[in-house]
Amino acid sequence: MPIRVLDPELVAQIAAGEVIERPASVVKELVENALDAGASRIELETEGGGRSRIRVADDGCGIPAAEAALAFARHATSKISAPEDLFRIATLGFRGEALAAIAAVARITCRTRAAGEALGTYLRIEGGEIREQRPLALPPGTEMIVEDLFFNTPARWKFLRGEGAERRAIDLWISRYALAYPKVAFFLRHDRREALTLPAAREPRHRLAALYGAEVAEVLLKVSEADEEVRISGWISPPGMDRPDRQEMAFFVNGRWVQDRMLPAAVLQAYHTLLPTGRFPWSFLWIDLPPDAVDVNVHPAKIEVRFRDPDRVFRLVQRAAHQALRQMAPRVFQPVDSSTVPVSIPARPLPPREPTPVLPKPSGSGEEAARLPPLRVIGQLQATYIVAEGPDGLYLLDQHAAHERVLYEELLARRQEGPLPAQPLLQPMLLEVSLEEGSLLEEHQGTLRELGFWIEPFGPRTVRVRAIPAVLSAEAIRAVIQDLLFDLHEARRPMEAALEARWIRSICKRAAVKAGQVLSMEQMQHLVRALEGCATPWTCPHGRPTVLRFPLGRLAHQFGREP
Repeated sequence: MPIRVLDPELVAQIAAGEVIERPASVVKELVENALDAGASRIELETEGGGRSRIRVADDGCGIPAAEAALAFARHATSKISAPEDLFRIATLGFRGEALAAIAAVARITCRTRAAGEALGTYLRIEGGEIREQRPLALPPGTEMIVEDLFFNTPARWKFLRGEGAERRAIDLWISRYALAYPKVAFFLRHDRREALTLPAAREPRHRLAALYGAEVAEVLLKVSEADEEVRISGWISPPGMDRPDRQEMAFFVNGRWVQDRMLPAAVLQAYHTLLPTGRFPWSFLWIDLPPDAVDVNVHPAKIEVRFRDPDRVFRLVQRAAHQALRQMAPRVFQPVDSSTVPVSIPARPLPPREPTPVLPKPSGSGEEAARLPPLRVIGQLQATYIVAEGPDGLYLLDQHAAHERVLYEELLARRQEGPLPAQPLLQPMLLEVSLEEGSLLEEHQGTLRELGFWIEPFGPRTVRVRAIPAVLSAEAIRAVIQDLLFDLHEARRPMEAALEARWIRSICKRAAVKAGQVLSMEQMQHLVRALEGCATPWTCPHGRPTVLRFPLGRLAHQFGREP
């Protein structure tokens, strides 16, 4: 094909694609403009997950009438005027691309009035072209209404996710900027229903409590560290309070929420061995430094930054988190009194000839080969393992993994017959969740009920648990729901059957007997009989072995009983 200059309208749509990927991108750009305008109150309304309509209104400084139309032109901005200004950006927006990008792929209604002007301006823009402009009596501030996003680019419309997913993406951006700017009031409505009401807060911890609940805000550890140029402040979670994902590790650089690999790594290094494998802390950290020490012009959507001295920032973040953890060390580390630890010394040293356990590999074929052989329970070891005798050797069963397998096959069989049995709670439990988590639970309410969970909205950030699966205890509710939410976060478009299987595995994990739980002989025998009846008894639903076998021949060899 011959080389040619693209049509200006197509150029505008291509440029818009770099900045506006989904409704949440529109919300981000408009909210950043409102914050740059000095707004103390921001109202946001959406319809259809933001695909049909987005309204953002603020009480900021507004746009002068003479500049209102110019604000929608490409690369029109009041934030920079010379090349060197790019290296000392002190505002959230600066390129002058956002409004032009939105206008290129949507229908926009703009009402704005600058403080000090008698009248405001009304603008109607469609596909990047101004259709109407006239003066209008308005209070100071700006209102932007974006409708029919991607109406002229249907190919991009097809790549949008469902309303629930798009709504949750908007919730995430709003919660992050509400946290970054606690003195600004935020009000959010989805489809004419209140989702978030956040009056101006006196300090960030109050905003944290409003977003995540007082229970979370009260236990977070305060972080504060600074050198001559960089200041770190915020909160991190104490050891023992962790999550299965990085969802609540948020970092703000000069008031901008950024997604950076280095900053989470610095926090995780500070925890060192205080976090279980695969678990992550809560962290809300503000990094403030001179504008010329950070480059924010490295990503089309301005969600990444580049530090002039990244090693310095890394070390300071790590030190700040480490200092916060050290301050509560007496509550975390309990010294061990060696005089109370029993020590047994054999009368005669023996060579290290330990029997090597092996995973059972049943011989034969078909269903019989997969079954566990008949076992005779001997006892319990360390309140964790069941010791049993089999026809071909000694068997050790992990009681937790074994019970997980038993429950998993029982629940799968029951699920094929219909909904899992549920037990109503005598006193319904109220749980505080984030906006995104509440939306996820509501979206999958039907599937949850099929599995025995009766969870319903009880306010913008609270859910009420009325019933749980019959195999669960009330004490496990919070942990199970956290597991369910993690599965939903991980799966972008989960197939319903696969999602159910993951959730059933989570239920079994939390309902199974735990390591360290003393079992009676009758309980151990009942568990072993149930495992013998399983179709796949050798591993738990997560793939860990349930049984180790010590063959008789190998034991005889270890004891020197060779024929």
